[in-house]
Amino acid sequence: MKLLAAWCFAGSLSMAGPAQAHSASDAYLTLEARAAEPAVVQGLWDIALRDLDFVLGLDDDGNGAITWGELRRHQAEIARYALAHLTLTADGKTCAIGVTRQWVDGHADGSYAALFFEARCPAKPVRLTLDYRLFFDIDPSHRAIVVAHAGADTATAVLAPDHARIDLAVAPRAASTAASAR
Repeated sequence: MKLLAAWCFAGSLSMAGPAQAHSASDAYLTLEARAAEPAVVQGLWDIALRDLDFVLGLDDDGNGAITWGELRRHQAEIARYALAHLTLTADGKTCAIGVTRQWVDGHADGSYAALFFEARCPAKPVRLTLDYRLFFDIDPSHRAIVVAHAGADTATAVLAPDHARIDLAVAPRAASTAASAR
C-alpha cells in the first residue's frame, strides 16, 4: 500500500511539469536635467524584452529567442507603445518626448530594450511631474525604478499602479532634490 501511494505521488509530480522561475515585471527609468540645455530632460528607459514580447509579439518566428533583426523591425512599435504610457510635464505644461536611439542592455534577469529619449519642455522647469503607466493595465505587479538627476541632486522612486505619478523639483537648491508621490 505504501509503495502504491509513493508511486501515485511521484506520478502526480511528473504531470505537473517542470518548475519555472518567474521574474517580476520591472523597468528602469533614469532622467537627467542638464544645465547646458535647461528645457531638455534626457532619459534612458530599460524595459524587459520579455514584457514587451508579451504585449507586442517581438519573436516573429516564434522560436523563443528575440533576435537583433526582430528587435530592429519592431523599434518604432516599441517606441510608440512605451511613449504612450509615459508623460512628463514641466510646471504643468506637457514636454514632447521622442526616442533618439534604441539598443539592448543586459540585466541579471534578462535582456532589456534600452530607449534613449529627450523630453523637450516649453521652458526650463522648476518642477517636473512624471506620470508612468507602462504595463499597469495588464500586470499590476509591474514596477518602475526611477532615478532622477538635476545638477548635484538625485531623487529615487519606485512606481506602481497605485503610485504612478511623482513630482520632482529640478530648480537648484541646497538640499537634495525632493520627490513626492501622489
